[in-house]
Amino acid sequence: MPNRRIVHLILTPLLFPPVIHAQSATEQPFEMPEIIIEGKAESLIGIATSASKGQTSAKELLARPFSRRGELLESIPGFIATQHSGDGKANQYFLRGTNLDHGTDFLMYVDGMPVNFRNHAHGQGYADMNFIIPELVGELEYWKGNYFAQHGDLSSTGAARFKLVDSLPQGILSTTWGEYEYTRTLIADTIQAGAGQLTVAVEHQYYNGPWTVNSDATRWNGFMRWHWEDGMDRINITAMGYHGDWTSTDQVPQRAIGSMIGRYDSLDATDGGNSQRYSLAFDWVREEGRTTTRANAYVGYYDLDLFSNFTFFMDNPAPVGDQFEQQDQRWFFGGELARDWHFEALGHEQRFTLGVQVRGDYIDGIGLYNTTMRDRWNVVRKDDIFQATYGLYSELEFKPTDWFRIVPGVRADLFQFDVQRSTLNENTGTLSKGIVSPRLAMVFGPWNQTEFYVNAGMGFHSNDARGVTIVTDPNPAAGPVDPVDPLVRTYGAEFGIRNESISKLVNTLSFWLLRSDSELIYVGDAGTSEPGPASQRYGLELSTYWRPNDWTMVDLEATYTDAHLRTANPSSQEIPNSIPYTLNGGISLGGPQGFFGSLRGRYFGPRPLSEDREADARESFQVNARIGYRRNNWEVAVDCLNLINRSDNDIAYFYASQLRGEAAPVNDVHLHPIEPRMFRISVTWRF
Repeated sequence: MPNRRIVHLILTPLLFPPVIHAQSATEQPFEMPEIIIEGKAESLIGIATSASKGQTSAKELLARPFSRRGELLESIPGFIATQHSGDGKANQYFLRGTNLDHGTDFLMYVDGMPVNFRNHAHGQGYADMNFIIPELVGELEYWKGNYFAQHGDLSSTGAARFKLVDSLPQGILSTTWGEYEYTRTLIADTIQAGAGQLTVAVEHQYYNGPWTVNSDATRWNGFMRWHWEDGMDRINITAMGYHGDWTSTDQVPQRAIGSMIGRYDSLDATDGGNSQRYSLAFDWVREEGRTTTRANAYVGYYDLDLFSNFTFFMDNPAPVGDQFEQQDQRWFFGGELARDWHFEALGHEQRFTLGVQVRGDYIDGIGLYNTTMRDRWNVVRKDDIFQATYGLYSELEFKPTDWFRIVPGVRADLFQFDVQRSTLNENTGTLSKGIVSPRLAMVFGPWNQTEFYVNAGMGFHSNDARGVTIVTDPNPAAGPVDPVDPLVRTYGAEFGIRNESISKLVNTLSFWLLRSDSELIYVGDAGTSEPGPASQRYGLELSTYWRPNDWTMVDLEATYTDAHLRTANPSSQEIPNSIPYTLNGGISLGGPQGFFGSLRGRYFGPRPLSEDREADARESFQVNARIGYRRNNWEVAVDCLNLINRSDNDIAYFYASQLRGEAAPVNDVHLHPIEPRMFRISVTWRF
């Protein structure tokens, strides 16, 4: 394979030195039975502890035509990923009747490294997935609900973990061209590096989009992983880097479309931003005897400079305008150490897990500024923050009989908030707060390849540190304000069924409940914290996955949610942007050679945009398709996004804004349209 040798020679200077590992000749490691899970239609009977627990394989993820990285998460039943601004920002996420904004209440990991950022300039829990290269994802594992002891802050609706590949069986050189000047190039390969394997990848993407103001969105991603393993240990050392620049077309008021601007026009041509994220992570797993030890550590640097204008000239008349800048610059670090003990009792295999997690964020300048055409003219507030968290969790999976498993768990978390410096000195301060969260799962069965699940748990999400220590509003006219609770309690429960009585067909049904003591969040767009009323959500989820053979995958997922604020006023109990209905499904066909294709549809229903339902958002339905051909090591594919060319909206909000020439603010629906039908062609060579 001369071509592969050439690539290897190019990458040879990047080799790590060999690793030396000593092991006693008399040491005989106990080999735990390997559980291989390849996708949604694979059996989880006897493994899963809830009906809504699942995973998506790399093959299933890459078979989906998608336009954004966040859409990888739409393989989770009921999960919706949209966008209200430029491609460089984190997506807008929705799950279980919750507008997750950019990540609040849904926890994401890449291997053992969290994606979400607390105390973020643009919102609590901000989770930008743009640094992930899809071809390097080996599996997406997901959990719904707050019933799992290993997940703490920001996981009330659930969690997802992207497991990256240890190595690539073949090198990849792929290039994509599409309408609106879309281009993407990826090169990746694995080479021998001392005692282990080194995987290196570089990705570049450029896109202007259908917008009147070109988005000029540029993305660079880099990846390097050294992997080593023997019969007992597995080690990964991973470096990742991302840099993006873009101009964004933000949401615009409905009243302006047609009279002042077109559907893809902008009202502030200088909105946009730039972002970068760099990280180094270490992961180690040891299987020794009947124990498994897992350890990881990570350190990273992140910054974001984001310019937005959502109200145009409401606060500041022309030509100044209401554009503002949000800046975030931080170092983050942390890790986890956990051990599983497997033992036999009452004639069955049992498991006990104990783990500890730590994380720190040092934010050197998180700021909110008034700007005009990206030039600052006022500091709303600027802060330096250090936040540390410590989590301890344990879980026992106990099986007293053939037909019953019980999994009690508990976690304890300690938070240290420290606003070290602020433009308003009275808003600095420190606070420590702890919380204990019990969890429980019970599994009955299987009978005829059917299991029944009962889950319950307490969870929480943290509030932004600036809201915890605030005493004076950044707006001088507002006066003093009360600090908010640092940790907000949530309560969850679920009953579910998993049926696999027909080979290669998996059906799941779950009924769930989620209550929150308060919808407290820090509002990054205003620089203040707003306490909200308590809320309650419940819903029904149905999923069907069928894989009749190696070249056919079929899935269908439907959800229903009822969500309300727990207030005394029945006319103001709606939760804005709580989606009541979702439907997602598709079919993928094709093997390793010959023709292949995929057809997918995604629907989410009308939803309220205000507590009193003064305005509603319309439904959205999008169909994406792919057709391609594989021969030997070559692959050609054509994607069609928004196949039926629907003119729906990605997202909508209801609030007041003021356009140039208007005498007063106007309450209106502000929307961001889905992009029109477009085609992209990809050519891939595996060497």
